[in-house]
Amino acid sequence: MSEPVNLFQQTRKHIKTGNLTFLSTQVAAWQKLGKLIQPLLPQPEQWQVVCYQQGVLTITGTNQAMVSQLAYLQKQYITQLSQLHELKDLQKIQVRLRVESQTPPKSEKPLRTLSPETQDMLRGAADFVSDPKLSQALLRLASNKK
Repeated sequence: MSEPVNLFQQTRKHIKTGNLTFLSTQVAAWQKLGKLIQPLLPQPEQWQVVCYQQGVLTITGTNQAMVSQLAYLQKQYITQLSQLHELKDLQKIQVRLRVESQTPPKSEKPLRTLSPETQDMLRGAADFVSDPKLSQALLRLASNKK
């Protein structure tokens, strides 16, 4: 597996295809590497290879206990993983905690329609107000449009 000196440095080889293709190839290689090392690392964690460059393997996991275990027993895992051909020059493992982003479900609030009396009052207030922006805002509010 070839390792670039600087991952984001464009080389002559990549001038025509661009860095996106280069990075895509690197990510694909790291995903393949992730599948190779997964059974050798503490379980039941889904480890993800973030980078492998100059003998440093950077991986992430979502379980703090598993991340700590791997960091603590790093030397044993380096010995085991460096037996793989793809990781023969492995010198260090950097382990990071990966926080899964959880977006809370949006609560769809039904729009409340204003009573006709309220709409009339807002229109009247819009006529009474001298500020044009405020007047337009009141008219939009009266028509229940956002």
